[in-house]
Amino acid sequence: MAVTLYSGVTYAQVKNLDRVVAIVDEDVIMQSQLDNRVKEVTATVSKRGGELPPHDVLVKQVLDRLILEDLQVQLARRYGIPADDDEVSAAVIEIAKNNGLTIPQFQMALRKEGLTMNELRTQIRRDMLISRVRQRALSEKIHITDQEVQNFLNSEMGKLQLSEEYYLASILVPVRQGSSYVDVKKAEDKVLAIYKQLQNGADFHRLAMSASGGDRAIDGGDIGWRKAAQLPPPFDQMINGMKVGDFTQPVSTPGGLIILKVMDKRGGSKVLQDEISVRHILLKPTPLRSEAETQKAIERLSQRLSNGEDFAQLAKKFSDDPGSAQRGGSLNWIEPNALVPEFRQVMESTPVGEISKPFQSRYGWHILQVEGRRSTDNTAEYRKQQAMNALYERKYEQELPIWLQQLRDDAYVEIKL
Repeated sequence: MAVTLYSGVTYAQVKNLDRVVAIVDEDVIMQSQLDNRVKEVTATVSKRGGELPPHDVLVKQVLDRLILEDLQVQLARRYGIPADDDEVSAAVIEIAKNNGLTIPQFQMALRKEGLTMNELRTQIRRDMLISRVRQRALSEKIHITDQEVQNFLNSEMGKLQLSEEYYLASILVPVRQGSSYVDVKKAEDKVLAIYKQLQNGADFHRLAMSASGGDRAIDGGDIGWRKAAQLPPPFDQMINGMKVGDFTQPVSTPGGLIILKVMDKRGGSKVLQDEISVRHILLKPTPLRSEAETQKAIERLSQRLSNGEDFAQLAKKFSDDPGSAQRGGSLNWIEPNALVPEFRQVMESTPVGEISKPFQSRYGWHILQVEGRRSTDNTAEYRKQQAMNALYERKYEQELPIWLQQLRDDAYVEIKL
């Protein structure tokens, strides 16, 4: 169960006398660490039903992995890369949640496997440091130009990877090669009758199960997720622009007459981003103004606004947010998720044209005024970001083994097995 709960956890510390099995720059790897990781890998492979290499080969592979991990953790510490207690605690909660356990239940499950919460937290922190030092080191090596992004978007691979996907179902009326005119006519009459039933609202899955001659008939004709580029002509062109619930007219193919239906869609479509036009006044506590005095000051401004004074003028005069104060408190059009939760919650619950009551965030005390709401088409920017992510992942996978090998070559490692 330990492997299921968290694949990186180590087994309980070996109580026997320990010894150094490797010196790695400024650190050492102990026999107990090696034994624990070998046990972990053995358990993982056994659960998957895999076949282990000879023991001596396994030990060497595990030790090599531990050496590389140790070098990365040391580098992360030299860089000053953080992995604080709050982040580790959040990761523990997420692991427990993913396993359907409360924290007390999770702790009990760990104890049954001979593990402690401290051991789990140590491994989570280690994994965080390794992930972050890799991102930092490789981000300095990976560069993506605008031209690369554009080339990717224009390429067949890019179009396929970023295109919309359709969950499809089909009804097939088979027509064998060399069939007589009479047989072809019977098939055409049958598929037209099916098509008419669909136009009258018949259930596609039921018709597929009862009338389709395809091998997927028993599954209600379900084909699964497909991109337009993965479909044979003319379906690759017909499917573009179809909505969920739409179905094609009968199409003649080498295998027979087919009707295709779009059961669901995902990705590739327009990406609309909600934006809100908002003004705010921020008052911060200072050494000369206490928290309580700041709250009273914001309440006085709230009363002045209620009496009809101009929001922009009060923001210019009193707001402690220098950037927005010059614009009368305006944050312009802003995406809600860019704001702290306290601000976002009040903003989203305030009607257009209304002014909120005073509220507190981590920055101080606020009053806000919502001036408008809109949805903007962010599809082009979203697709560009997807392309950048795809290119980055590709280059990351190319650069990672090179970087790890260089890290290993530059290190002082003495194996004492």
